[in-house]
Amino acid sequence: MSATSNPRSLVLRTAGTNCDRETVLALERAGSQVELSHLHRVLAEPGRLDDFELLVVPGGFSYGDDVAAGRVFGLELRHHLSRALFAFVERGGLVLGVCNGFQVLVDTGLLEGPDRLGRGRDIALAGNESGRFECRWVMLEAQDCACPWLSAGELLPCPVAHAEGRFAVREPAALERLRERSQIALRYVSADGSSPARYPDCPNGSVEEIAGICDPSGRVLGLMPHPERNIEPWHHPHWTRLPERRAGEGLAFYRNMVETAARGALEGAS
Repeated sequence: MSATSNPRSLVLRTAGTNCDRETVLALERAGSQVELSHLHRVLAEPGRLDDFELLVVPGGFSYGDDVAAGRVFGLELRHHLSRALFAFVERGGLVLGVCNGFQVLVDTGLLEGPDRLGRGRDIALAGNESGRFECRWVMLEAQDCACPWLSAGELLPCPVAHAEGRFAVREPAALERLRERSQIALRYVSADGSSPARYPDCPNGSVEEIAGICDPSGRVLGLMPHPERNIEPWHHPHWTRLPERRAGEGLAFYRNMVETAARGALEGAS
């Protein structure tokens, strides 16, 4: 895999995915060549991953969130595409999972890294503490983490829309491991950027207000909020009261990711 001036992105959808078109638009606006593909096409031809620098699993309600949110989609990837996915990351590919896509990535094991495979999951996205679906705008703050397209302290307003977004860990040691490996990527903060965030600024009760994590390499990122829903200035509900903006803050998130792939800046990219 080699970095190109216009890196190629594969957006993976299946039954119940409903944020694929917004994700394709965000990536195209960010400068990527994008292909939208059904999961079954990639399962039939795993080698197709070699044609891309970025893989994105968008939001929605894959398979109706039967069993648990993202569980069926995640298990399909884990059982049929695990080797190809880890190889994709190892050679420098970037992977993003948003909302349902984050839930899917948790089930694949990609976020915990290859050294944790076979040991059982230490992280989960559980039901919101409120006991109901949460749909509102929130503020995120990027952390000092392994993900190279996030800048520590940067604020990102975007909406959430989920019922199972509460980030949880099996035991305190798992949380400490995330800290040591610089895997805590995004936290919910208050609208003015202060922390810690309380409900409703932290909409789900996540441990330490965690909104997103990356894998130890920084190449795989999952987050519950939707940056692709804030790429135009008028997407923000308070856009008429904000200083003039040429784009929504979510577009910079995708541009940074695409530019990282284009530079080939990640360790392991060839």
